Amino acid sequence: MDTTAKKKGSPFLTVEDLSVSFERYDSKFGKKDLKVISDLSISVNRGEILAIAGSSGSGKSLLAHAILGLLPDNAAIRGSMWFDGRDLTPKLQKMLRGREIALVPQSVSYLDPLMRVGAQVRGTQKGGKIRQAQRKIFRRYELDHTVERLYPFQLSGGMARRVLVSTAVISEADLIIADEPTPGMNVEQAMEALHTFRELADSGKAVILITHDIDLAFSIADKIAVFYAGTTVEIAPSEDFISGPEALRHPYSQALWKALPQNGFEPISGFQPYAKNLPSGCLFAPRCTCKTPECEQQLPPMRTVRNGYVRCFHAT
Repeated sequence: MDTTAKKKGSPFLTVEDLSVSFERYDSKFGKKDLKVISDLSISVNRGEILAIAGSSGSGKSLLAHAILGLLPDNAAIRGSMWFDGRDLTPKLQKMLRGREIALVPQSVSYLDPLMRVGAQVRGTQKGGKIRQAQRKIFRRYELDHTVERLYPFQLSGGMARRVLVSTAVISEADLIIADEPTPGMNVEQAMEALHTFRELADSGKAVILITHDIDLAFSIADKIAVFYAGTTVEIAPSEDFISGPEALRHPYSQALWKALPQNGFEPISGFQPYAKNLPSGCLFAPRCTCKTPECEQQLPPMRTVRNGYVRCFHAT
């Protein structure tokens, strides 16, 4: 599919009020639903990189799996997802997965242990042209030409990560979801991978970048979505995260910025709540110094504040 012919910045993927629950059995109370994502909303346009930040357990990878239709059978999904103007139904997800939507998975176990990695990157495409493209990508990621004949167990962790990134780069997908693509890479390799995603976005594709390396994402992302306890608390231009906490809207986003090593490594008290024990009202309220009784009674809606979106009653 020719992405360069598509209009940059047009609506592409929209997720609105997504909730994901898992049916589980409790030894004392029988069957229960564990809600792990609550009223989560994001959108990404063609020609754009949306970076998703948040601590472990905030719902970042689950969102990726929900978009691709890879959640287990005991998952219940509510909300709306739209892909290029089409309702993203399970049937459409199956049609698009690996074709128009590509995943760079977090785990290197996604590589087939019985297939040489060069063949895995090339996929079903045949001929000398695709082989040349695969070798060009390998050279860019400092993978020797001999690597294409290796099996996954013969790769280091960083090499396997670069192979996974190569599979998405070589695909013709319009939407690329990269779930923690840089662990195991040195700084130069990580930046090369991120610059590749930037080039893909500039060619008309859409990229969702899930990352703990939020300071690396600032330099190439167009906007940052901050997740906390399974919901979106802020979506802001990346420039606001570069500017500092005063430019941000949500107390958790400000705390996340201050916790970066280069910004003082300043922690906040408390911890992110487990899905089984979510507080009523604002999920961040138990840790927030700005909370009021209203915050503990209801979940704030997402609203527009200073050219961004925030889930906070008090953001200005």
